[in-house]
Amino acid sequence: MARPPVLPGPRPDWLKIRIPAPEVVEEVHGLMREKKLVTVCEEARCPNLNECWGVHRTATFMLMGEICTRHCSFCSVGKGKPGQLDPEEPQRVAEAVASLKLKFAVVTSVNRDDLPDGGAAHFAQTIRWIRTLNAGCGVEVLIPDFRGMEDALQQVLEAEPEVLNHNVETVPRLYKRVRPDANYEQSMTVLSRAAAYRDRVAPEMRTKSGIMVGLGETEDEILDLMKDWRAASVNIATLGQYLPPTGNHLPLERFVTPAEFEMYRRKGEEMGFQRVESGPLVRSSYHAADGYAAMGG
Repeated sequence: MARPPVLPGPRPDWLKIRIPAPEVVEEVHGLMREKKLVTVCEEARCPNLNECWGVHRTATFMLMGEICTRHCSFCSVGKGKPGQLDPEEPQRVAEAVASLKLKFAVVTSVNRDDLPDGGAAHFAQTIRWIRTLNAGCGVEVLIPDFRGMEDALQQVLEAEPEVLNHNVETVPRLYKRVRPDANYEQSMTVLSRAAAYRDRVAPEMRTKSGIMVGLGETEDEILDLMKDWRAASVNIATLGQYLPPTGNHLPLERFVTPAEFEMYRRKGEEMGFQRVESGPLVRSSYHAADGYAAMGG
């Protein structure tokens, strides 16, 4: 049984969320069930679900089931042995994008280390189906590291997403505790390879990465990570407050203040990022369409 999350004190006012438009939230929820789709909004217990579903009528689609092959200690997505890929899922995602009348779609997935390509071809098919059924719709993909396989990454890049996102999640010192099955250097290599492809072939594409804060990292470690992102030519950075889904997940070390988040945004702009989303409720796909549009996308 899940225990209540471990917090360092009462939730501050800046993390309290209003619940808008319950009827629209239910409409989006019904569409996801009708299409037999999974969203990271639900699986990761995102605090912005009601805003995104109820105000913006959008959701972040999660491909390849709801069971992940990795064991990140911050994440509420189910872990274990996943099922077979559904070959019709890419088309159903595209149909849901059409039903929601989205101009910009965000697609992510569980890790599928059981698949030879890590699910890269499934990502590419989803991008192409979205384009087929939704002329002019932009696509952001939030991908796993594909175990560092360059040819798998290439498959996704050749499907031409507008934004290629891969989160590093935390600072290098905390990787063994936060992401025990992942490798910081490998994630940075994914971002560097994507940027190199962008520079050679797809100058309009943007690369993006994000982290959670409040897990015990220092300000200097966060700023050093942001410098690593810039060395990897990342265009867009996201920084948000970690909130443990349950007491069975990593405890929260501290609430990060809006002033500190603003400092990271300012420093990031000074470093040369095209856009920095930094705030308590920021998540990787939060306001993704607005961010891309603001850069001329």
